[in-house]
Amino acid sequence: MAAFALVTENFKFLSLFFKSKDVMIFNGLIALGTVASQTAYNIFAFKCPCSSGRNYRYGLATIGVPALAFFLVGIIMNKSTWDLVSECRLRKCRKLSGAAAFALLGTIIGRAVVAPLTWAVISLLQGQAYTCAFSEFVDTSTLEGFPSDQKSEVMAKFPCQGSVPVELQGFWAQIERQLQYESQLIGWLLVAGMSLMVFLLLCLKRCFSPLGYLQEDYWSQYRSIEKSLFEHTASVHARLLAAENIKSFFGFVALEKEEMEQLAVHQSASPISKTDWNRVTGVYLYREMNGLPLYSRLNKWATYNLQHNVEAMDKEMDVLS
Repeated sequence: MAAFALVTENFKFLSLFFKSKDVMIFNGLIALGTVASQTAYNIFAFKCPCSSGRNYRYGLATIGVPALAFFLVGIIMNKSTWDLVSECRLRKCRKLSGAAAFALLGTIIGRAVVAPLTWAVISLLQGQAYTCAFSEFVDTSTLEGFPSDQKSEVMAKFPCQGSVPVELQGFWAQIERQLQYESQLIGWLLVAGMSLMVFLLLCLKRCFSPLGYLQEDYWSQYRSIEKSLFEHTASVHARLLAAENIKSFFGFVALEKEEMEQLAVHQSASPISKTDWNRVTGVYLYREMNGLPLYSRLNKWATYNLQHNVEAMDKEMDVLS
């Protein structure tokens, strides 16, 4: 039962991740941007040192360091990261179950690895970094007619063809072909592995999702629309509140025509209490009240606020599972 509950809770998050059209489009754009960055880097910046010991470090750094940077940026830019931080800061993670935490971290990491994996795959398929890194480790016994007394210092020079001794330059095409083969094989295996993993996750999501397909799709649309409207309304609210404060200080406020119309319609904007901000901030899993769905913390807050049931709200807003 515990294992089943863990999987079920996990796929409440995973169903949202894979179902959201916005997320899939965003991930696609990230992948395209990463491909463009990798191509530009290889054209303008990639310079193999062609020196024993340095090739290996430079080649692996070319693949690994940008991938790590992309991963960290993906973690930082993910809203769910800061939802988790807020949850732990505001509620000390005391109601964040292990299943919910595992699922949320899974979605954060899943979205953050799109760019790093794209970078690694494109690097491997192009083969330049791998060729630079492993040229000095080529087994020369597999090269027919290659002098057996050549050391790694000579092999390290092969990515810079002009630095290779004249008598060995004829072996460059064979060495390059072998390294390109190895690099692209690893790249395609990585693509196949990740494709299989995504496929299995999608299948498991279908099996363990607590919602039907249509309601799941509706939940995804609701969250996207709520986020968009909330951000736009928050911007207008902040503008109106700032206008009132500036007017009280200067006696007037300089507004654009659209802002004046908004001020005329809404008259005033009242500050929102810290308690209410905290109630709608943090991690959220799908819940129901009297058989009716509560799709977000804001939805839950509005439902209890409409009933003027503050005591139940304070009790329920902490519950995640």
